[in-house]
Amino acid sequence: MEPTQWLSLFSICLLGAMSPGPSLAVVVNAALQGGRGHGIVAALSHGVGVGLYGLLTVTGLAVLIARSPNVFLAMQLAGAVYLAYLGVRSLRSAGSGPVQAPDEPATGNARAAAINGFLVAFLNPKLAVFMLALFAQFLRPEAGVMEKGIMVLTVGVTDAAWYVLMASLVSHPAFLARLRRSAALIDRAFGIILILLALSVAIRALS
Repeated sequence: MEPTQWLSLFSICLLGAMSPGPSLAVVVNAALQGGRGHGIVAALSHGVGVGLYGLLTVTGLAVLIARSPNVFLAMQLAGAVYLAYLGVRSLRSAGSGPVQAPDEPATGNARAAAINGFLVAFLNPKLAVFMLALFAQFLRPEAGVMEKGIMVLTVGVTDAAWYVLMASLVSHPAFLARLRRSAALIDRAFGIILILLALSVAIRALS
């Protein structure tokens, strides 16, 4: 792959990662509830989920997902249910989990942060469509394993790096005092946002 082509691929991947949505809410919530470390774990796991979709695309399986209406619908609804679950859990725990400073020992479960980060990406079938549209611009029929690997790593690493940056920024000490005072409100806001996103996904899937 030519350097200019790779730069174009990277730019599109970065813009896609920067688009706000449920992934940002999940990563930020992990950082606020469990500390910077948990936010980074969620971000890296999200990048793994995105990279997996990239791998599915270059191996042709994402085409099957995108062209099978029943599979696509089932994955959309599963994603909506999972977002709703996260939203309800956030509402029920509003204010019970303290906002962590970077130098404080993390609370909560790092494994849960990793699972949430991965599933919010993996249960988003729109990633299959995005990867198909993206890789169609850059994937050559004669592309070898190394070129395909570079493309997969680019989408996964770019996504993970962006959300690691978001987790690091939101857990910066400059923001913590205000976040601590508003912990319950933040939990409720995240819960409502995730439930509204779940409803939006379900409505679009069923319409």
